[in-house]
Amino acid sequence: MHKPVFIIAEAGVNHNGSLDLALQLVDVAADAGADAVKFQTFKAEALVTAQAAKADYQVNNTKEEGSQLDMLRRLELSPADHEQVLAHCSKRGIRFMSTAFDADSLAMLAPLGMPAIKIPSGDITCAPMLLAAARLRQPLIVSTGMSTLADIEYALGVIAFGLTSNEAPRSRRDFEAAYCSDGGRAALDEFVTLLHCVTEYPAPAASVNLRTMDTMAAAFGLPVGYSDHTLGLEVSIAAVARGACVIEKHFTLDRALPGPDHLASLEPGELRQLVASIRNVELALGSPIKQPRGQEVPNRAIARRSVVAARPIAMGEIIRDDMLGAKRPGSGITPLDTWELIGRTANRDYALDELIEP
Repeated sequence: MHKPVFIIAEAGVNHNGSLDLALQLVDVAADAGADAVKFQTFKAEALVTAQAAKADYQVNNTKEEGSQLDMLRRLELSPADHEQVLAHCSKRGIRFMSTAFDADSLAMLAPLGMPAIKIPSGDITCAPMLLAAARLRQPLIVSTGMSTLADIEYALGVIAFGLTSNEAPRSRRDFEAAYCSDGGRAALDEFVTLLHCVTEYPAPAASVNLRTMDTMAAAFGLPVGYSDHTLGLEVSIAAVARGACVIEKHFTLDRALPGPDHLASLEPGELRQLVASIRNVELALGSPIKQPRGQEVPNRAIARRSVVAARPIAMGEIIRDDMLGAKRPGSGITPLDTWELIGRTANRDYALDELIEP
C-alpha cells in the first residue's frame, strides 16, 4: 500500500527576515494541512562571496540590483528565531524542516528531529556538504534542479560513501566504489529520496518535463518526488498522478511582498487548495486492480442489458435471433449468452420486452 504523499510547504525565505512573518507562515501551512513547513537556514557570509551576482529571476523579482550577499543578509533567521519557529510548529502540529546551506547551519539543524535533511539543488555538486549531511544518518531529500543523471549519480556516490564509511575520502574513486557496493546501495535505499526540480522562479510548464521523474526512478531505483516552482497548482497535482512521493511547493502570505521568491509562490488559499487536491488525487489513484467499486455493483443491474423478447413468443416456439433483443435492466440473462438461446424451445409464453428466463 502506498504511503500518503509527503507535502512540504516551502516557506523558504518568504519571511523576509521577520520572525513574525515566519510564525504566520507556520500558521498558514498548518491550516492548509501540509505535512511540514520548510525554511532555509544559512549564514550569508558562509554561503556566498561579496562578488556573487544575483540570478536574473532574483533581480527581476526584487526589482533591484546588488549582490546576493546583501540580499541574503536581510533574509537570515537567527538561532533564537529557529527555536521559536520550531516551538510554534510543535504547537500547531506541523513538522518543522529547514534546508541548511552551510556546515554550521547543518550542525544546528541536525538535532531538531526534522523528518528529513534537505539537500538543495545548488549543492548537488558540493561534496563536503553532501558528505556531512550523509554522516548524520538521517533521511535525506535530494533536490536535483540543474542536474544531469551523471550529476545525480556522483552526488549519490558521495552520500553512499558518507552513509557507509567514517574514513576521509581520497578521491572520486571512493565515491564510485561506495555507489556500486551492495552496502552503499542498501544505504541509499534506506535513506534517500530524490526530487525532480527545475531551478527557475517561476518555472515555465514547458521546462518541467515530469517524465523525468520516471527516468530518475528507473536509473536509480529510489523514491522520486517533485519540487515545484511553476505557477499554479496543476503541475504538482500531475506529479502526484505520475507517482511523486513528495511534493514541495513555495508559498507566501502575499505575492506582492518584496523578496526573491514571493512571485513564484502560492498564497494561503491556493496552498489549502493544493493540499486538498493532492489528497483527492491520492484517493482517486486507489488500487491497480480493475473491478467494480462501491455503488458500481448495484449499478450494473441498472446500466447493463438483459436478453428480452423482441416480439411476443409462444411457449413451444423455437427461438430465433430475430425474436431476441437486448434492453435494460441487466438483471436477467446477459446478452453475451444470446447465441446459446438460439435454437432452444420457449418454455413459456413471453410478452414483448419481457426478460427471457434461463
